[in-house]
Amino acid sequence: MRFAICNEIFQGWKLEDTFEFVAKAGYDAIEIAPFTIAKSVNDISPEKREEIRSLSRKHALPVSAIHWVLVQTEGLHLTHPDETVRKRTAKYFCDLVNFCADIGGKVIVVGSPKQRNLMEGVSFEQGWEWATGVFRDAVMQAEQRGIVICFEPLAPTETNFINTAAQAIEFVQQLHTPHFKIILDVKAMSSEPKPIPQIIQESWPNFAYFHANDKNLKGPGFGDVDFKPILGALREIGYTGFVSVEVFNFDDGPERIARESLRNLRDVFASLMKEEEQEHVVD
Repeated sequence: MRFAICNEIFQGWKLEDTFEFVAKAGYDAIEIAPFTIAKSVNDISPEKREEIRSLSRKHALPVSAIHWVLVQTEGLHLTHPDETVRKRTAKYFCDLVNFCADIGGKVIVVGSPKQRNLMEGVSFEQGWEWATGVFRDAVMQAEQRGIVICFEPLAPTETNFINTAAQAIEFVQQLHTPHFKIILDVKAMSSEPKPIPQIIQESWPNFAYFHANDKNLKGPGFGDVDFKPILGALREIGYTGFVSVEVFNFDDGPERIARESLRNLRDVFASLMKEEEQEHVVD
């Protein structure tokens, strides 16, 4: 099982220092939030993109994905009644595909609760149709550049548009391509009535990325969420993608968050492996 971590916890750090620390901590990859570099990916120069690729090679640390892709952007919205806004958003998603490919990434995580919320007077069905249209060109671009766009179901406390994994799967399946899937996030799944392992099993193989965090907004192992059945479910279905640490509460500091989150995940994984070995001996 491969583990990554999102770079926004290293606020104020230079990219070089972030890559170096994440690699030394033992992670298998790093996830990049574009807003930590510029407000728009269109402001990230070819030279800066090559710098990221160079750092990735230097530290043997692949870019697993990009996320928080609409943070700090202006005038973008998936379900806006104004067609001009939706066209601008659709174009930006194409730009995101190019940016992700340029830095060596493979996945784009689309959460963006504020930029998908249904405005007053917009029905769920209308928002669904408009949001689908926003992604069409970007998904075609993703096919050409070897990128998977992953739409994220989020809790009702965050957005009023697409709150369950089942809804998100129905949404992405409209475009009939392996380059448009969903992401599963532990914090978000905690809002669903189903147990998280059940959601994982029912969602496979329609998700291509996984965020590990706690419903308390901290890292895995920093709260009450039991990760053993979660990693167990991922192992049972044969998931080979990244499990990426994404936190929202940075109070513990980047070094502790990074080190302890990875240690907690690895301890759980080691426990699972040991149990499997013991079962094999008994059999």
